[in-house]
Amino acid sequence: MSQKLPARVGVIGGGRMGAGIAHAFLISGSDVVVVEANDDAAAAASERVAASVDKSLARGLAGTREEWLGHFSTATSKAALAHVDLAVEAVPELWDLKVSTLREAESHLAEGVVLASNTSSLSIDGLAAELQRPGLFLGLHFFNPVPASKLIEVVWGAATDDEVLASVRGWVEALGKTAVVVKDSPGFASSRLGVSLAIEAIRMVEEGVGTPEDIDNAMVLGYGHASGPLRTTDIVGLDVRLDIATYLAQELGPRFAPPQLMMDMVERGDLGQKSGKGFYDWA
Repeated sequence: MSQKLPARVGVIGGGRMGAGIAHAFLISGSDVVVVEANDDAAAAASERVAASVDKSLARGLAGTREEWLGHFSTATSKAALAHVDLAVEAVPELWDLKVSTLREAESHLAEGVVLASNTSSLSIDGLAAELQRPGLFLGLHFFNPVPASKLIEVVWGAATDDEVLASVRGWVEALGKTAVVVKDSPGFASSRLGVSLAIEAIRMVEEGVGTPEDIDNAMVLGYGHASGPLRTTDIVGLDVRLDIATYLAQELGPRFAPPQLMMDMVERGDLGQKSGKGFYDWA
């Protein structure tokens, strides 16, 4: 199986995750276009990708900023996806938004082009049912921060073609990352386990069992986790994890019901690293 990456990759959504995905393909040799909703969002996405390229150059990436960014562009119309060899959707975890985005993206793709979703929890089978070419669709779940993470969760649905799955596994390897391949199920493997641990850690803070630092250190020092569940929740975003927990509670039962503390923090805007405050002070 060839480990060559798609020559042209489209990323729909240029937020933190989308920009990270774009950067990963860009510095691995693909031409990348990020499609955003408007000019301001496209400019912000461009700045994120450029900043990531600068960091890679500082860490020893060969070439110049101008050379790398010469293979990157932005657009505000999904018509820009007409010539890509892979399209990755990376919009927020809202069902209706995912469906409308994927449908429109698919309508612009050439025959045989793989369409992937970066969803961290939504049903791949459910999303595939909304598409015209479900055999070319699967989940490609990157982790934040994308440049540092070595993992990509590849989620196959009942309709996903075997050849598509094999190609995507090869692309993950070509990105220098490791594929964890799982069947579509609520929360897949990573979100289901990660959110489960986070929910219990938040309940412990809520009950006064320990401070966030002590609860995190129990997992970092006692179990060898790279980051504790509360710090990880801050990095991912409490709003993102609340959405996942709410969805998992609907699908799998009350053991995933989000704690009141989690809902209160999101309500007042304490979302973690991106807002400057969560369980930790990120200011």
